[in-house]
Amino acid sequence: MLTILLADDHPMYRDALRGALMLHLDDLNLLETSDLNETVKTLHENDVDLLLFDLHMPGSTDLFGLIHIRKLFPEIPVAVVSGIENVGIVSKVMNTGALGFIPKTTQASEVAKAVASILEGEVWVPEKMPSDVTDFDEAFVELAESVSSLTPAQYKVLCFMRDGLLNKQIAYELDIAVATVKAHVTAVFKKLKINNRTQAVLIASQLQLEPPPSVQAC
Repeated sequence: MLTILLADDHPMYRDALRGALMLHLDDLNLLETSDLNETVKTLHENDVDLLLFDLHMPGSTDLFGLIHIRKLFPEIPVAVVSGIENVGIVSKVMNTGALGFIPKTTQASEVAKAVASILEGEVWVPEKMPSDVTDFDEAFVELAESVSSLTPAQYKVLCFMRDGLLNKQIAYELDIAVATVKAHVTAVFKKLKINNRTQAVLIASQLQLEPPPSVQAC
């Protein structure tokens, strides 16, 4: 029996995914989660064959959730489902380690075909995407791997640095001591192998990272 986790905060879309998969695929065990923390917990507690993951559910903004999931569960195949469909996002997603990108406008039968292909180890993106959208971008991958080493708190500090906030302002936003912010900044510099805030801003800008609203340490 295949176990697929549907991670999306919209119940109606999860229902649509469930219907599409149950109609076209046999012997399925479907799990559902609605935020990043719940998704991580479910992946820890179950043997999941495929994760269908929404980029923008609670706890995850832009690439953060995918980077975090790929770090914690590198052996679990992930396909991103998203209502935002453009070449830039698809390229970023595929270079972050996803095996597929399924737009939320995809027909039910096509969703099932995509899932079947990904479960067989193939890469799947919509046919209308340019052929080079899945090309390997070594520089991007290296940046994503560096960021994956950050804790959720360090990640948020990096994003706030990108937005130009000073340590006092970051401390206020995160409701922590300035000394704690300084410790996070030092850790970010060390893990990303950089020496200053300017370099940190460049990395966050290149990946187009956005701070998640609330993420617990996992």
